[in-house]
Amino acid sequence: MRASTSSERPVPVIVASDKLAEIQAEFSREWLRLSTQAQQGMLGSTHDRRFSNEAWSSNPGSLLLAHAYLLSARAMQQMVEAAQATEPVRNRLRFSVMQWVDALAPSNFLATNPEAQQALIESRGESFRLGLENLVCDLRKGRLSQTDESKFELGKNVGITPGAVVFENRLFQLIQYSPVTPSVYQKPLVIVPPCINKFYILDLQPENSFVRYATEQGFTVMLVSWRNPLASDTDGVDSATWDDYLQEGVLTALDVACAISGQKQINALGFCVGGTLLASALALAHAKGQEPVSALTLLTTLLDFDDTGVLDVFVDEAHAQTRERQIGRSGLMSARELGTTFAFLRPNELVWNYVVSNYLKGLAPPPFDLLFWNSDGTNLPGPFFTWYFRNTYLENNLKKPGRVKVDGHALDLQSLKMPAYVYGSREDHIVPWPAAYASTRILRGSIRFVLGASGHIAGVINPPAKKRRHYWAYENDYQHTDIPGDPEAWLGGASQHAGSWWPDWANWLALHSGSQVRRKSKLGNARYMPIEEAPGRYVKVRAA
Repeated sequence: MRASTSSERPVPVIVASDKLAEIQAEFSREWLRLSTQAQQGMLGSTHDRRFSNEAWSSNPGSLLLAHAYLLSARAMQQMVEAAQATEPVRNRLRFSVMQWVDALAPSNFLATNPEAQQALIESRGESFRLGLENLVCDLRKGRLSQTDESKFELGKNVGITPGAVVFENRLFQLIQYSPVTPSVYQKPLVIVPPCINKFYILDLQPENSFVRYATEQGFTVMLVSWRNPLASDTDGVDSATWDDYLQEGVLTALDVACAISGQKQINALGFCVGGTLLASALALAHAKGQEPVSALTLLTTLLDFDDTGVLDVFVDEAHAQTRERQIGRSGLMSARELGTTFAFLRPNELVWNYVVSNYLKGLAPPPFDLLFWNSDGTNLPGPFFTWYFRNTYLENNLKKPGRVKVDGHALDLQSLKMPAYVYGSREDHIVPWPAAYASTRILRGSIRFVLGASGHIAGVINPPAKKRRHYWAYENDYQHTDIPGDPEAWLGGASQHAGSWWPDWANWLALHSGSQVRRKSKLGNARYMPIEEAPGRYVKVRAA
């Protein structure tokens, strides 16, 4: 997986002459077939949804252009696959070609998009005027609009599960949610979301809120709301390090939760980067002789960064050194840059689709809570980001026992022996599911691995009431210790179950949460009293 270092010279990419001739011959044959069919009026529609509107099929010239584009794109992809190159180089070629091919689609330009032209004529230029307004608005915002953001307000119709902030410091607020069942399990659940995004992906609206669902199952839920640092902050948060996030962040949150609940051990859940932080913090706690967590949940989390999927194209020594020079001591990795990077991992869905709709057709994007969240990014402290980039994606140090030290303590993720529930999403392009599965070879306690359908977000946010999708798991095996080393071997022995994986997780967590006791009437305790209502101030700070 590791990409080239800055000391290596670029190697010319060569396609064997016989393979190149084969690709060219196939292209010529297919082009002859398409042009002949077009001349005879027999050219059929494409199977690409970008060209599915009737305006394309009813315009012979546009239809032929769409076919020619798809043919050219296929030939370029074939050349990439035929290139005599290492797999990391080929991955970069795939990514680069995808960017150019997707950007040059005829659907992206008014002059070559008959659907947009038709809208222009039928609206007597109104679609063009509205498209320009949308473009100017987005230029002022500095980002592409994916949804009608005016329809959402944090604390009003998203992030509305009742609760209160019971602790805060310079890095996070800890929210305790109000119980909704007469009795609750003794051990609370602390959720550590990624600091690269805001937590309310787990608490969008009542019908799709993971937080609300967990409280309905009788769990006392506490959640870390990471601060969104700004360039105007003067308290040094832009110099916060990975060590700070472990000690001032995760471990402090666990300590507060133990104090409020009166439990020596609690349960914890980490999502994506939050899971990496949580596991690292628990390894640090173990090195200090502490065991604050009795059961661990990791959702789409990387502990072993050997396979990072498409993100690998950004990983090399030169990039790491550049970032370290820019923001390694202080400064911010901006939400705008992070958001743009992730959007171009899937450019057709997250970029060009909106360019066509918003600007060429002059349409307003419909309201969608998940895309509202997606547009509400967070900045990251530079020292935190640069340490994370080098020690995980570039050098994969976390999985190596003793390689990483925090405050003089060597971290060993293999010291984590508590029961663990590890979840991956089968179509996840950010955390490939075999990479999520790799955590089962690091953790040393009993493990239940569950594989959900769909992607990084849609696979996780899958409420049972929707009765959508499915998941794979071993039948009622909540104490599995002999898990296969090969993910495909695991999948071969797993059963497919209809619907959401949430009830399966709740059943597993209940086994590790102690007995049920009467719920408390007040949140917090005498030491940690409510500061403000959920969702709190920190999550409402928007990146500039």
